[in-house]
Order: sequence, then structure tokens, then C-alpha cells
Amino acid sequence: MDAPCPPAAVRVWVDDLDRYPRWLTIVTRAEPLGDVDGRPAWSVDLTGRLGPLARSKRLRMVRTRHDDTTTVFERVEADGRHHAPWVLTAQVTATAAGSHLTMRLHYGGALWGPVLERVLRDEIEGATARLLGLVGAQDDEAQAP
Repeated sequence: MDAPCPPAAVRVWVDDLDRYPRWLTIVTRAEPLGDVDGRPAWSVDLTGRLGPLARSKRLRMVRTRHDDTTTVFERVEADGRHHAPWVLTAQVTATAAGSHLTMRLHYGGALWGPVLERVLRDEIEGATARLLGLVGAQDDEAQAP
């Protein structure tokens, strides 16, 4: 996504999972859980709809990297069992016109594979428009007298 605003205005929306339900409809809930080894964690509910079918999944996601350009969230469950990895990476870089956001989602399991790809493909356009609207509204508020 290209946005006509500084990277910091985009990072506000991608650095904390509790903001995701406002722009990414597959994230139906994201609640902070406190810290895990000094890193913030969230309980995240994902819901994917494909026609009349819906699949839901609850994940415990921990922010494992957070620097000037990149934020990474990884699934870190506390039940001692093996779980398929989920890794979400958001990179925000400066451009001549503002900023560029690249997001990558890696899912290492088999159960959600084809459904997840289709749901994400359908979600990208709407999520981009919603996020641009939120970033623009925030930028407008910052410039108001």
C-alpha cells in the first residue's frame, strides 16, 4: 500500500494488533494480554468467510520484532503443545510521496491453507481502503488547528 503520509502515521496502525479489527475484517478481536518475556502479546480471533462457510481461530500473538521499519508478530502459545506457525510481518518505508506498507503473512499449517489464501485475496482491497481512510483521518486530525 502506498500512502501519502509519513511512515509514522502508518506504523501507528500496524504496530499494535489491538488496532487491526478497525481495518482488517478477518481480525474480529485482538486484546492485549500483557508481556511475554518483555514483549507485548495479544489474544487474536481470526474469522475467514468463504460464501456460507466460516472458520475461526484464536491465536496468542507476540510482537517479536519492532524497529524503525519492521514489526513482526509470531504465534507463541502457552499450552506446551506444538502449533502451526503464524508470522505476520509489516514493513513501512519512506517514499518520495509518503510511505509504502508491505505486509506478509506466513502460515505453516495445512488446515487453513487454501481457505486462508482466498480469504486474504478478497480482504486485501477492502483492508487497504479502510487503512488509508484511517491514516488520512488521523493525519487530518493532526493538522487541525
